[in-house]
Amino acid sequence: MRFDLTDLRLFLHVTEAASITRGAERAGMALASASERIRGMEEASGVPLLARNPRGVSPTPAGWAVAHHARIVLGQLEQMRGELGQYAQGLRGHVRVLSNTAAGAAFLPDALAGFLAAHPTIDIDLEERTSAEIVEAIAGGLAEIGIVADTADLGTLETRALRTDRLVLVVPEGHPFAERAAVALQEALDEPFVGLSHGSALQAHLAGHAARAGRAFKLRVRVSGLETACRMVRSGVGVAIVPEAVARRGACRWVPLSDAWALRRLTLCVRRAADLSAHAGQLLAHLAAGSADP
Repeated sequence: MRFDLTDLRLFLHVTEAASITRGAERAGMALASASERIRGMEEASGVPLLARNPRGVSPTPAGWAVAHHARIVLGQLEQMRGELGQYAQGLRGHVRVLSNTAAGAAFLPDALAGFLAAHPTIDIDLEERTSAEIVEAIAGGLAEIGIVADTADLGTLETRALRTDRLVLVVPEGHPFAERAAVALQEALDEPFVGLSHGSALQAHLAGHAARAGRAFKLRVRVSGLETACRMVRSGVGVAIVPEAVARRGACRWVPLSDAWALRRLTLCVRRAADLSAHAGQLLAHLAAGSADP
């Protein structure tokens, strides 16, 4: 049985995406080539590794075993590359980071820019997910570092407190809420909203809280970024919910949300810090060092 590193990386991408098509895209591979590699892995192992269904694929018990060992092999390879980087100038490293919307918008751009400038041979793959999805991915070895809200069940993951994340309601000038000390989400749901695009972790999080209140957002428009949402609000399109740091940066009128879930701690999480590659360990230390609230 012979699987090469390309096979293993592809199989992990397919497993995470629950789709051969999307897995092939993440691996930068043509669908036909990816499908042939998966078939070759199954023929070499003598058992099906993926269960096909109308909605995609899922690992069989044997497939889960392959994914488990693939993570170990690729993790050890990355750890070796990180350690060799101390001796071989120019050898590049790669760290995969998953973040919720709040961290990605509020402070990560500056934090990562500083790290990348100081470490020109390390590349970072940053992807936005919901906190629950991030915890699952970190626990499963699909990424090295996660940044989540502490409201998520972190299980046995190792954590570092990062900073406070406050969600606020951004309103146009002269809006009746503008002079309020705080507003509950239940009250705000009567307003027209500027929402975030499909797939946004923050929008999914907010929609869940609205649903638990038996309501839904009245979305006038969806936009791709929090700064764009703030500009829409300033133009009078509607209201929006964003992290306080984003509202301050955008010079917006805003009012705190009074709901308990709107005030939370952003938290760094890893499976086990001692097992991180040298590159990921450096990034973790850098992010943790900048953990104080501004």
